[in-house]
Amino acid sequence: MIAFNQVPVAFMRYDSPMTASLPSVRRPRRWISVAAFLVIALGLATRADLPLPALIARYGGDTLYATLIYLLLAWLRPHSSIGLLFVGAWGICIAIEVSQLIHLPWLEALRATLPGRLVLGAGFLWSDILCYGVGAALGLLLDRLVLLRASSVPKRSV
Repeated sequence: MIAFNQVPVAFMRYDSPMTASLPSVRRPRRWISVAAFLVIALGLATRADLPLPALIARYGGDTLYATLIYLLLAWLRPHSSIGLLFVGAWGICIAIEVSQLIHLPWLEALRATLPGRLVLGAGFLWSDILCYGVGAALGLLLDRLVLLRASSVPKRSV
């Protein structure tokens, strides 16, 4: 088993191997906002009674939930590394999933509301943890594409 202090530091820094070729760029919050609204719309669509493939209808919402958490973290911390954002998004999602094992009266009352159920979930499922990992990875891939595009766009002189 690898101890946390043995994890390569480059994984946590902005200049990790995955982003080493990219200059220091700030994520465009405008793009992140648009992407977040699209992810919310797609996630809600997976919970509607639409004729979607069974795999998407069953796991799409949980996957997009983690993608949304990744985008929210990227919006809040635009200079963070993609690795740190991935770990943060997956960790937050896992914490929320594990919190579904706690049945305090006030927490159950909150989960009984539509916003509470959408944000906190209703019941613990191991499959959700896998979906969150895939969703955070999807956020990472979207972020990587944006960073590549942002780094290739020439700067305008004023």
